[in-house]
Amino acid sequence: MSRFFATGTDSESESSSEEEQVVRAPAPVYTFSDDEEETKRVVRSMKEKRYEELEGIIHSIRNHRKIKDFSSALASFEELQRAYTRAAPVVQKEENGIAPRFFIRALVELDDLVAGAWADRDARKALSKGNSKALTSLRQKLRKYEKDFDAEITKFRENPDLPDDDEERKDTSSSDESDDEDKVKEKVRVRRSPEPPRRPPPQDDESSDSMDWGSSSSDSSSSSDDEARGAATLRERFLKKTTERDDDEEGDKRRARRERRERGAGKISKRDQTDDGGEWETVRKGAATSDKPKMFAKDSDIDAALVVKKLGEISAARGRKRTDRRAQLELLHELRTVAQQHNLGDALQLKLRAATVAALFDYNPKVSDAMKPEYWSRLVENVDHMVTLLLAHEDMQLSETITEENEEFVTAPFRVRGCVLTALERLDDEFTKLLKECDPHSNEYVERLKDEVRVSALIDRVCQVVERDGSPQEVCRAYLRKIDHLYYKFDPRAVKKESPPGEESTVKKMERLCKYIYAHDESDRLRTRAILSHIYHHALHDNWFQARDLLLMSHLQETVQHSDPSTQILYNRTMANLGLCAFRRGNVKEAHGCLAELMMTGKPKELLAQGLLPQRQHERSKEQEKIEKQRQMPFHMHINLELLECVYLVSAMLIEIPYMAAHEFDARRRMISKTFYQNLRASERQALVGPPESMREHAVAAARAMRRGDWRACLNFIVNEKMNAKVWDLMVGADNVRAMLGRLIREESLRTYLFTYAHVYASLSLRSLADMFELPRQRVHSLVSKMIINEELLASLDDPSECAILHRSEPTRMQALALQLADKVGNLVDSNERIFEKQGSFFQRGGAGRGEGRQRERPRDGWGRRQRNRRRDDERGHDD
Repeated sequence: MSRFFATGTDSESESSSEEEQVVRAPAPVYTFSDDEEETKRVVRSMKEKRYEELEGIIHSIRNHRKIKDFSSALASFEELQRAYTRAAPVVQKEENGIAPRFFIRALVELDDLVAGAWADRDARKALSKGNSKALTSLRQKLRKYEKDFDAEITKFRENPDLPDDDEERKDTSSSDESDDEDKVKEKVRVRRSPEPPRRPPPQDDESSDSMDWGSSSSDSSSSSDDEARGAATLRERFLKKTTERDDDEEGDKRRARRERRERGAGKISKRDQTDDGGEWETVRKGAATSDKPKMFAKDSDIDAALVVKKLGEISAARGRKRTDRRAQLELLHELRTVAQQHNLGDALQLKLRAATVAALFDYNPKVSDAMKPEYWSRLVENVDHMVTLLLAHEDMQLSETITEENEEFVTAPFRVRGCVLTALERLDDEFTKLLKECDPHSNEYVERLKDEVRVSALIDRVCQVVERDGSPQEVCRAYLRKIDHLYYKFDPRAVKKESPPGEESTVKKMERLCKYIYAHDESDRLRTRAILSHIYHHALHDNWFQARDLLLMSHLQETVQHSDPSTQILYNRTMANLGLCAFRRGNVKEAHGCLAELMMTGKPKELLAQGLLPQRQHERSKEQEKIEKQRQMPFHMHINLELLECVYLVSAMLIEIPYMAAHEFDARRRMISKTFYQNLRASERQALVGPPESMREHAVAAARAMRRGDWRACLNFIVNEKMNAKVWDLMVGADNVRAMLGRLIREESLRTYLFTYAHVYASLSLRSLADMFELPRQRVHSLVSKMIINEELLASLDDPSECAILHRSEPTRMQALALQLADKVGNLVDSNERIFEKQGSFFQRGGAGRGEGRQRERPRDGWGRRQRNRRRDDERGHDD
């Protein structure tokens, strides 16, 4: 073949085996010259080609791992799976089916990354939507893929520090490359084309000099050949001879050698050994990246100014994103210890304690969640130390009005910026959150509730400090906190009106605190809450008239709807307790009036902040439910809902049943209690009524017995062992309440009996009524006289015979209308019977045929209608 058309020989193409690949310069242009350049031909085995592909993908996965790019890492992992599938024949032939160590290392690194990212929930929530979904998919696919390499991964984790086999492979491959290059030099000597290859092969420095520049001899065939050769050699001179792949391989070698040295010296952690490119520092979750600040230099002169400056440096980190709150507390404790060792004064200790209290409040990241009990105990301890320092030094002032420039820690009078009252209020709120977070039926709740003694004692001490140094408004705030822990507690000494000398009862203490707030409060909220708490405390101790008068004078029922939710909840609690007080005192109407608005809604549990009911139609959002849960009352402050409902139903029964008996035929009768009326009607509609089981069924059964005048059955349904255990024993003075209930039931049953059966008697003996209802004769005489005066009973009393003479009366309007209706219905029935007798044949004809004929007999001109009217007029005239 001619040399003009030569592009290579057949022997060259046959020399390469099936496992080798020849990389040539694309489409070279050959010219004849004595100075022919040599072009290298890189021959790589299939193993090197596949392993190099795997290493490139692994390198990209490590880069994605450094920046936590899980989406790209997932794509690279899927590409790695496909690449390993292509390399599987080579692995089976060269490695006997055992996966290479560098591939296993990459899987282990990726598994550690995914496991760490999945365990860190806070960081996982901060991920973007795409990264989060990619992390989940990557975790599932990786766990499924690693099952095929369990043995290799277990062996690798036992000795992860052993070097990979890729370095040895690279060394052998480099020696093979050099041999192949020598062979290529002997076989192929061609001049490089002007167009550079896409990926120039690696070359040695010595050979590159001879290949960069062409020969300048004068034996060139023509000037055009010289120009072409000169342009080609000039371009090749500025070409980069080392590729990026070679640089990466060299860098990987250097990093691997450095990591082996550091691994031997124990300088990096196990996780850092798997990372590429520089050293990594393992930080604790939530910790700041900066080093822990040193306290003081060794030879520094420690004084108050230096301590305050260091305190400012520590406090400056508050609120930052990655501030370690625990480390801040440790630094403040250490700073307080240093100040105590150098005797820098109690004013500086107060300042440091205030900073510690603020740091403890900041330790809880979520305001809605409760503080941990151990940190709350530390909080109480620090606030108690602050109060102790303030009480011990009368010349020490802690106030928010003092600026940092005006603080004084060295000389008296001492001035410190801060507010112990605000700390106390937040501490009290945290205590309430702790109680609400506990299970109310567990021993943990009892243990937490014991801490209320500490809180109450601390409030008393803070009140002493505020009374000495605070403004009247601050005193009102402190007193209100004291009232909040006092108003719902029952004091037996207040009922018996016996108190040890030198001690005032809770009723007197409440009166003293509330009167101060009434006189000095500048905001309506504190005064409103003080009034409601005062009413609640009076009602709790059966001071009915004082509680009622205070409520009526305050007019809170008119303006409470404009108050904040917590004040409205307190108002509902006060009205519920006031209703119970009225019932205990025998004022049934007042008790029903206090409880009606609360119970008729059907949601007393929510109105009293004692729990949430499931919403059927309008579901709450998560934010609304969260807010309402924060408003709930602790369990020890709850009011028994079953007791409230029972008192309400019994009060409604004692009012509604006599009213229903008195207005049985009155069309304009109104319902006093809608809830009670509905329950009674539902019971009357039942075909079979069994013995009562629930408290509500007992009340309905008692009402039905009272309508019959059977007071004994009514009393047995209301007062029995089951009801005593559920309801009446929960009241203060349970025996008095049961006696009062028996008296009221007998009296109202007597009134119901008179309303129902008075029309069948001509006279009634008062002695007989007293024996029948087991009431004193004077009480029966009083009841009958009152009914006669109120025109409820048409009778007159005969004192000599002790009888009530009943008068006949005209029927009421409804009775008269009913009689008229009965007469008209009777007349109509008679007329229909007579018509049937006269025209029996007319009705005896076929029903269907007659109906059809009747339809056919209707002429369009109305003749049939006139005939029927005439016949009807004749029949009426005959009847007359």
